[in-house]
Amino acid sequence: MKVLVTGGAGYIGSTVCSALIDKGHTPIILDSLVTGREEFTKNRIFYKGDISDGKLLNKIFKEHPEIKYAVHCAALIIVPESVEHPFEYYRENVTKSLELFSNLNRLECKNIIFSSSASIYDDIKGFMVTEESAINPRSPYASTKYMMEMILKDFCNAYGMRGIALRYFNPIGADPKLRSGVHVQFPSHVLGKLVDVALGINPTFYITGTNYDTRDGSGIRDYIHVWDLAKAHVKAIESFEDAFKKAGNPEYLAINLGTGRGVTVKELVNAFEKVYNRVINKVEIAPRLGDVPGAYANGDKALYLLDWKAEKEIEEGIADAIKWAEIRETIIKY
Repeated sequence: MKVLVTGGAGYIGSTVCSALIDKGHTPIILDSLVTGREEFTKNRIFYKGDISDGKLLNKIFKEHPEIKYAVHCAALIIVPESVEHPFEYYRENVTKSLELFSNLNRLECKNIIFSSSASIYDDIKGFMVTEESAINPRSPYASTKYMMEMILKDFCNAYGMRGIALRYFNPIGADPKLRSGVHVQFPSHVLGKLVDVALGINPTFYITGTNYDTRDGSGIRDYIHVWDLAKAHVKAIESFEDAFKKAGNPEYLAINLGTGRGVTVKELVNAFEKVYNRVINKVEIAPRLGDVPGAYANGDKALYLLDWKAEKEIEEGIADAIKWAEIRETIIKY
């Protein structure tokens, strides 16, 4: 099966492509390389360009008319940056995605897997969220993800499309075969920053926010191995018809992707130190722009509809992230 993957040269998108290949499918990558890496497209079918480029999409579908599914991963994703530069986030994540969905509908590619985010949820007592939990995006990044969910849902209702929004929690780790991983030189996410401190790139790890109503005051997250996340996309495609039947044949589904376990930032640091077998230098500071206490997933819906659940432990994610960081610059030429 051929599957269009936008953002297929990024961290998550490239891992999704690897998981598709491992199951015998063929990803067709569309990526502008504004943030993605051409190295991750080696020996894969790749089109460089913008997701809103209708002429390029015409070319892709003319050359690969078998494509019936699209996985839309392309997006800007840094929360504090979105607070400082909302225009760029709404343009890249919303305006261009709107054009993409319109073109996919025109080209008769009506089955969409959308990379959404758990950042759209409100704070929930106990921190475990279901797909029916209250929505309250608190950064432009989160708002763009929720807006795209609403747009996709409306498209599905109006144009005979079907969409699955996969609400990611917090991806960590790398492809276990080390084909790809976090590729930015200066990661903004927590595990990337821990790895940079361990490797001596940065002197200190900052725990941002320690006065939340959690068991140790630090933010709580659901850290899911990126390989588990990638396999969920394959499941969503392979189980697409069954998922909609099980759900009663709606046009649109939203599904959480997490481990179902909440881990605080301080607990993540402790786990990292155990895997790395060293204590790292750490300092507690105020939250960053757009930071929230956090949440973790109720995974019942993913298990029922997709027959999927996360399998890898947090220690595996940490170990794979460290292995990838040690070889990253032999693969990526900055």
